[in-house]
Amino acid sequence: MADDAVQAVQEEELLAAPVRGSADELLDAGAADHFGRMRHSAAHVMAEAVMRLFPGVKLGIGPAITDGFYYDFLLERALTPEDLAAIEAEMAKSIAADHTFKLQEHTFGDLRASLIKADQVLKVEIMDDLAANATASGHPVPSVTTYTHGEFQDLCRGPHVESTGKIGPYKLLSVAGAYWRGKSDRPALQRIYGTAWDTQEELEQFIWRREEMKKRDHRRLGVALDLFSFHDVSPGSAFWHPKGQLLWRTLEGAMRELQDARGYQEISTPIIVSKRLWEKSGHWDLYRENMFIIESEGEEFSLKPMNCPESTVIYKTKTRSYRDLPLRLSEYGRLHRNELSGTLSGLTRVRHFIQDDGHIYVRPDQIESEIDALLGEVATVYGWFDLPVEFVFSTKPAKALGDPKLWEKAESMIESALKRSGATWRLSAGDGAFYAPKIDIIVRDALGREWQTATIQVDLAMLPERFDLEYVDEAGDRVRPIAIHRAIYGSLERFIGILVEHFAGALPLWLSPEQVVIIPIADRHLEAAEAGAAILRRAGIRVSIDDSSNRMQNKIRLAQEQKVPLMLVLGDKEIEAGGAAPRWRDGTQEPATSWEALAARLAAQVAARSVS
Repeated sequence: MADDAVQAVQEEELLAAPVRGSADELLDAGAADHFGRMRHSAAHVMAEAVMRLFPGVKLGIGPAITDGFYYDFLLERALTPEDLAAIEAEMAKSIAADHTFKLQEHTFGDLRASLIKADQVLKVEIMDDLAANATASGHPVPSVTTYTHGEFQDLCRGPHVESTGKIGPYKLLSVAGAYWRGKSDRPALQRIYGTAWDTQEELEQFIWRREEMKKRDHRRLGVALDLFSFHDVSPGSAFWHPKGQLLWRTLEGAMRELQDARGYQEISTPIIVSKRLWEKSGHWDLYRENMFIIESEGEEFSLKPMNCPESTVIYKTKTRSYRDLPLRLSEYGRLHRNELSGTLSGLTRVRHFIQDDGHIYVRPDQIESEIDALLGEVATVYGWFDLPVEFVFSTKPAKALGDPKLWEKAESMIESALKRSGATWRLSAGDGAFYAPKIDIIVRDALGREWQTATIQVDLAMLPERFDLEYVDEAGDRVRPIAIHRAIYGSLERFIGILVEHFAGALPLWLSPEQVVIIPIADRHLEAAEAGAAILRRAGIRVSIDDSSNRMQNKIRLAQEQKVPLMLVLGDKEIEAGGAAPRWRDGTQEPATSWEALAARLAAQVAARSVS
């Protein structure tokens, strides 16, 4: 893929290709809601326009995605912004004609022959995969459907709006590179992104928000603020620079402080683990394609994709009593998941990440109090960032492991805890894990975007049953504990990406890698700057001195660009006053204050973990 195409992918926040690119995923390109139907229909109209303007184009897929749509094309030349304008104009003709979207059913052989004749090789591949999947499962080759509007026909299950005239105000946004089926060894396609809305006002609001999202893009800000970088020697893995590592350590330290107060015991488990553990947990059969496999001396191992099974190894190193529970084990585990290269996206979709996992082993009678405490942990942590939280409570699915009575009891306890918490929550009936009712944590950032970050899962069967976990109860009987899976940040990488975008890079004082920069006006002020910096450092403040030869205004501009919370300008007047003149990131200026008073004030602000 060309460098400019790669860059386009990195800059495009709407990337939402099917993760694995199965035939069913590729065919199910639409969405059932109003905007999904309209945007999927717009994708078809866009494909029609491209075919008119570029004869011989090969069509990929055209789904509706969050806030928009895209279509993938195999073209002989790279598209330009001028091409997008021409495609928009061609789309307008089709929309004005108000062609009806017509569903048609075809025999498999007839439609495949038609697509071969039209040289639509990518569509033929989708059909062949559908046939292969049917054969593998013992089913006959299915009939297939298309949607037609005007003279344009596309392999599709729908749904669509009634006619092209029902498509609201639209705009084509960008062109990006995309590999077919998300695999780097497949053809490099050109992906055109677009959006469609009911009104022109909604469209304009979206375009404004999109531009704001680009300004806040953590991938751009991470480089600009010298936090992290990505390199092809390890795709999907962040290289943390000193400032980024300071940010990471600050988050980790705050969480460790909370966990210590709650009685967690921190563990560390190996990164490379025998497949025997994953076979026992069930991950080897269900999750193997997402794992990095290693062979050594005739035995298969993997880089661990999650921490849960390994915590059981530690649990089982000795006999546990009811008096030992709850046992709270925490781990900052390094995890590796073999995500497709085409799906990687900055810190929010990576192959290597660290997760603040906790595995809490409890008696059944301790579930409710532990959930209360965990909801409190979430409220405390997200209060550090002033991020609004919503809980999604997912209950027993149709196929579930474990005692139905215990499921009922656990769900009742979770619901009671949520009600007591006073937090905003909603029910998602039947969407629990097969082994656990769960609470997912959803946050809303400064642009109103929702992110799922963390989870609390009350594991009634998976770890306890598969790993034969026991404790000795008051009667001396060996019984099963309950295992609560808990992550508050979730992936540290992803969480940092969310924070950088939420704050537009201007992190709160307590979290900023560089909290204060001292700006001496002249060389003769450097000694006083060093003395002042020493006072601030003794108070735990992260401070630097800009002793470069730049002019003072350039030093101030650089500090602003680096989004340093506080600048201290130091000249003759400030030295005579025995302090420095604070200049805050928002432009607020204060009179000179003593170094000691300033150090105490900043230390108190940092300790409070306030966003203001």
